[in-house]
Amino acid sequence: MATTHPARVYREFDHAELAVAYSPSSCIEDLSGELAGYARHSAASRARLTVHRDLRYGPEEPELLDFFPAPGPDAPLQVFVHGGYWQELGKSDSAFAAPDFVDRGAAFAAVGYGLAPAHSLDDIVAMVRRAVRWLAANAASLGVDPDRIHLSGSSAGAHLAVMALLDPEGAAAGRIAGAALLSGVYDLEPIRLTYVNDALGLDAAGAYRNSPLHHLRPDLPPLVIARGGNETGEYGRQHEDFAEVARRMGAPVVSLVEPERHHFDLPYDLGRPESRLGAAVLTQMGLPLRAPGRSSVASAIGHGG
Repeated sequence: MATTHPARVYREFDHAELAVAYSPSSCIEDLSGELAGYARHSAASRARLTVHRDLRYGPEEPELLDFFPAPGPDAPLQVFVHGGYWQELGKSDSAFAAPDFVDRGAAFAAVGYGLAPAHSLDDIVAMVRRAVRWLAANAASLGVDPDRIHLSGSSAGAHLAVMALLDPEGAAAGRIAGAALLSGVYDLEPIRLTYVNDALGLDAAGAYRNSPLHHLRPDLPPLVIARGGNETGEYGRQHEDFAEVARRMGAPVVSLVEPERHHFDLPYDLGRPESRLGAAVLTQMGLPLRAPGRSSVASAIGHGG
């Protein structure tokens, strides 16, 4: 009797294999603990720093952000977009890196947006683009230099940060000074074929339309593209493919693989000068690697996440 093999649905993967390839939690032991850590360390950041919560940047109910002002005027701004496969987490889980930037003279913004399935991916992309436009338009009143706005995001947040760079309507996107993209998904066709799409409902056209890999332009700002060493092979491939295309488009690219990090603890390094990622991001922003005064929450976390 002939042996039947599951049908391949994407590259060499069948459905079950593709689901694992796009399950970052398959590389760690305690997903709930990692997610709880974001909330805990973000709460510590809010307790220590001045923060303006729930600033409205758009008309939809979820279109709110938390803003941590810099200690001085005309400051650079780091804008962080959270991950969660477009259907989990929020801005309250996204402030853990704020002290690393504020302590060095920058402002920090944690962007909230609507989640799937209540909101489509097209709507989510539009929300994040509005957030970037709003921050640029209100830079002066926020004490921010509009020409020193930097974007960052992790996982789905990296995808959304790139989509904001590609905003066809907002002149602000063309003024973004740099971006840091962590463990991103840049081609959504394989996502469309996994369990993640149960909430997103993408068809082939929607996946292509929202895949930044296929829409990169020559006007990209300098990019830091990073992933953990302990990630699935597909995340590694997406990282390499995106870095290659971005370089081909002429973008200055720093590509990093942090061997001791995984998908969920890599974001803690965003502004930590002890890490290669943090040093690259701080250098991109023109910030000092040594912060005056007390150490930040994110720096105190260490490599344990």
